[in-house]
Amino acid sequence: MTTVIVTSLNPAKIAAVDTAFRAVFPEQDMTFQGVSVSSDVPDQPMTSEETLAGARNRVRNAKAIVEGDFYVGVEAGLDNPFTFAWMVIESANIDGKHRTGEARSASLPLPPAAIKGIEAGKELGDVMDEMFNEENVKQKGGAIGMLTGHLLTRSSVYHQALVLALIPFIHPALFPEE
Repeated sequence: MTTVIVTSLNPAKIAAVDTAFRAVFPEQDMTFQGVSVSSDVPDQPMTSEETLAGARNRVRNAKAIVEGDFYVGVEAGLDNPFTFAWMVIESANIDGKHRTGEARSASLPLPPAAIKGIEAGKELGDVMDEMFNEENVKQKGGAIGMLTGHLLTRSSVYHQALVLALIPFIHPALFPEE
């Protein structure tokens, strides 16, 4: 049984990881476990670099507290005026070696009013809740779902980036272990 640790309890993130791993490894028996760990960056990362650091930190922090075969960090952030997410996937350390895959999701343009709300200190999910008179958008379709009329969702966009981050695991001979 392959255990995949998702460094979030957010159902949209866990669902995206589940579908991506099952698409890439359809013959493997897998279980997915969400864990709440710190990103060690602000709740609303404001740059691509800060967002990538958050995803990497989540993986590192999860490895310190729970055993798994894979660890997946998904961190959403801003790259003004866009929102996107970094995906970081690491295999467990075996004999001091592991493999890592990283990919960035598609970028979603944000309305100027959303940027202003974020610059005022709010998280994007809270801004979207207010803009669309909804509750808990970030655990549903996310800003992506709201702004595309649910043609895309947070999970669907994350799915694509997760498959891309899995490339080093699909073609391990092309990506030597670290």
